[in-house]
Amino acid sequence: MPRKNHKQLQTEFTLTAQDCIQGMRNIPTESVDLVVTSPPYNIGVRYNSYEDCKNPDDYLHWTLAWATEIKRVLKPNGSFFLNVGATPSNPVFPHELIVELSKLFVLQNTFHWIKSISVETAKGDMLSAGHFKPINSRRFVNNCHEFVFHLTKNGTTPLDRLRLGVPYADKSNVKRWAHTKGQDVRCRGNVWFIPYKTIRNRKMQRPHPATFPTQLAVNCIKIHGYTFEIVMLDPFLGMGHAALAAKQCGIRKFIGFDIDPRYVELARMNIGPSRFDSSCTLASKRKP
Repeated sequence: MPRKNHKQLQTEFTLTAQDCIQGMRNIPTESVDLVVTSPPYNIGVRYNSYEDCKNPDDYLHWTLAWATEIKRVLKPNGSFFLNVGATPSNPVFPHELIVELSKLFVLQNTFHWIKSISVETAKGDMLSAGHFKPINSRRFVNNCHEFVFHLTKNGTTPLDRLRLGVPYADKSNVKRWAHTKGQDVRCRGNVWFIPYKTIRNRKMQRPHPATFPTQLAVNCIKIHGYTFEIVMLDPFLGMGHAALAAKQCGIRKFIGFDIDPRYVELARMNIGPSRFDSSCTLASKRKP
């Protein structure tokens, strides 16, 4: 929930144009409550300052390097939400990545981010909602979903399951089941339908080649369990959608890194009037 006195208590942002591994080394051990991020997928996306086409072994080695820093800075009951997707030609990529990260973390939950879906109603009507990137193929179907892996240090991090709760479809459950305590709300589960907002000009409205909606990060903040004292980190800042979620939810401090100074400046513009730490810098470009 947003803070009641937003004018007096603003989220503090520290956004730095720097390789995230180097940047995270300056963060104190076990000082971060929540990490929400989406790294490059190694699928040849055209970033400004990063070559997204590493040798697979090199990519996994690099992944372990930045994930090791996340583990160090994460508190014992912290949450690390990792958004990754697959391509039709490489459907095992998210699973290979999570197997590698299991050397450092416990996979506590797996959420499915649904970008587009078609549902047939009881009356036989077909409802389609959301957006997807169409592909022209005789072998593959359109990819309408990505993963959000919830990683923790021990697999015992408590969550605020009902913060994203939904009403019961069958209201009799409210009285029949003791665990409801008379409240018409249940756990939403691990499927999140979060469509992209419709845009008319991608170059102007979404200049970063790979983004997730702000609402995705908001969901992660809420289900982790919101308190004002949360410190949040995104090592791959991009346009700053995770930072926007931090501002929207009113958490205390947000730390973000991106190797590209232009993306960092864009993130600061997207956040708008806010309190930025005096150490915010636009460092020179560095490759990870």
